[in-house]
Amino acid sequence: MARQLAWHETLELHELMALQANCLMHLKKSVKKVTDPELNDLYVSSIRSIEKNLKELVPFVKRAPSPRMDLMRQDETGFFAGNLLGAAKTSVKSYAAAITETATPELKAIFTKHLNNSIKWHTRVFEYMHRKGLYPAYDLHKLLENDTNNVQKALSMKY
Repeated sequence: MARQLAWHETLELHELMALQANCLMHLKKSVKKVTDPELNDLYVSSIRSIEKNLKELVPFVKRAPSPRMDLMRQDETGFFAGNLLGAAKTSVKSYAAAITETATPELKAIFTKHLNNSIKWHTRVFEYMHRKGLYPAYDLHKLLENDTNNVQKALSMKY
């Protein structure tokens, strides 16, 4: 068993932890508003599943190249910005994939325009987060520290 994670898998770990922590926070904030019992059960089971995923991922942070851990951020700006960044990133990926499946030139042109708009959206959100210290993209240790803090916050939230 490798003692240290490789850089590329550490970055994938970061992406998954960040996305799932934000998703978990969103689900926990929303579940009380879901009135349909069956859908509410789906929310609760999704919450439990994501909590399990995050608990299984967190220990791998210790195997990343020299991670540091600090206290959780109380301000929710990072949550909202991260949620927006995840949406923008998903939009970029979705339009890029859709373009590869599109044969109709007019639709492909629209998808391409939307892809370019999504890239601009992602850039604006990323630059905001980077400028505010919410996404330290060039500091892997701080990035993983933020992920771990978000995971702990998401896991500790009541629903």
